[in-house]
Amino acid sequence: MSSPIDLVLRAGELPTVTVDGPAPSAEGSGVVIGITVADGQAEALDPRNQLDARTRDSLTRSAGVLAATWADTASVVNAPGSSPYDYIVLVGLDDDDPSATSAVRLRRAAGAAARASARIAAVTFALPVSDAADVRAIIEGSLLGGFVYPGLHREAEGGDGGTVEIDVLAGGMTLDPAEVTSAVEAARATRMTRTLVDLPPNLLYPASFAKLAGELADRDGLDVKVWDEAALRGGGFGGLVGVGQGSEHGPALVRVDYTPQGSARSHLAFVGKGITYDSGGINLKLSELDYMNFDMSGAAAVLTAVLACARLQVPVRVTAWLALAENVPSGTSQRPSDVITLRDGTTVEVRDTDAEGRLVLADAIIEATAEGPDIVVDIATLTGAQQIALGDRVSGMMANDDDLAGDLSRLATAADERVWRMPLPVDLGYGLRSRVADIANKAERPGGMLTAALFLQHFVSRADAVPRWGHLDICGPAINRAKPYGFTPLGSTGVGSRTLIALAEDVAASAQP
Repeated sequence: MSSPIDLVLRAGELPTVTVDGPAPSAEGSGVVIGITVADGQAEALDPRNQLDARTRDSLTRSAGVLAATWADTASVVNAPGSSPYDYIVLVGLDDDDPSATSAVRLRRAAGAAARASARIAAVTFALPVSDAADVRAIIEGSLLGGFVYPGLHREAEGGDGGTVEIDVLAGGMTLDPAEVTSAVEAARATRMTRTLVDLPPNLLYPASFAKLAGELADRDGLDVKVWDEAALRGGGFGGLVGVGQGSEHGPALVRVDYTPQGSARSHLAFVGKGITYDSGGINLKLSELDYMNFDMSGAAAVLTAVLACARLQVPVRVTAWLALAENVPSGTSQRPSDVITLRDGTTVEVRDTDAEGRLVLADAIIEATAEGPDIVVDIATLTGAQQIALGDRVSGMMANDDDLAGDLSRLATAADERVWRMPLPVDLGYGLRSRVADIANKAERPGGMLTAALFLQHFVSRADAVPRWGHLDICGPAINRAKPYGFTPLGSTGVGSRTLIALAEDVAASAQP
């Protein structure tokens, strides 16, 4: 059986990617052709003339059913003998989403095509592109759509299933090589996030996650600090200790720091919730316990984001904070009505042990803000209320700064990791007032997504120098329980990684002299 780090590293092993590259060298090749509908008639789009006229006309006549909305349907057919390719992959380009840009549509289509062609060794994408964003989207979609979590089968399964070469035809468009590298690293980070999140909780628990994070960070030469349970108790991290005290696997806090050479243009802190298994604790969950290893999706996203920033040599400092604990019931578990003391001395009334994510995040945010970052973004599968309000494909986003909120919305939309800004009403926070402590960890049920964010904002606001702060609640979008679509597989989606990387790149670009 493969070890967790072997699986994560395998996720980061990508096919060779070229733009307008040479003819495929691998045995077994395919070309991806887009199908669209105009005036009720399907048409095979071949802007790079990869098909002869007879083949193109034949495909157009038979491709109406493949002009798929949502760009999540693709089909593989044998190429005629006159073609330089062995297979033709047809994918729908039409999309019902009126907000989808060309790049978003192409990323989804490339993902669907990559999934359908996962057994083809060399795949050429001959889709219509108009700018660098379109090319980047196809690269990302091709690398994300074909990936399947390999699992822990006795015989190896999953992976890319044989695709070793990917070429994107751009018609000779001038493309900055750094843009290609950025797309590749963003896809690598997302694949690694997916694998981390899909790992079973008996293999990925706080100590093993901390060890794995350290090993990955060491490979990229990053500084790592780990607080184990003893250090957390000694340091007064009552949120992490309280949540984790019921488990035989003690909590941990991991700090992974990337500092670029020379002077950093800014300092970003990414804080991720890492509940490696969440039963709810004494307030035991009544359903979906088989999905609760996904509750560390935020920690996985911040880890892979900082690793990608290091590989890309982004000229901003990025520090990732992984707040790790396992929330299970036992005789030593935290109880409803307990009062705990967090890292900064704040006392918290525990009204609900299943509102544990905000407790571990609060300790991590307190420690992160003590370093004086310019921007703090936390990301967490925090509330079921997010899923009820926004569903499984749109994350909740809250912020204390309008400019940062706008940046997060713009970058997340471009990455097709959609967010919707939610308010932070001061009066709703009154429900967090406690008779017995400084603050309670939960208010009444209405507005649960908002009050959870207000709880976190309380600790951001207590910093000596209050940073710009954003909060991403990814409870629904972190998991795809249905069927694969676009570039999204079944299971962990890896949501958040690419938005965080894009934020670091965007801050670096805006800070250029």
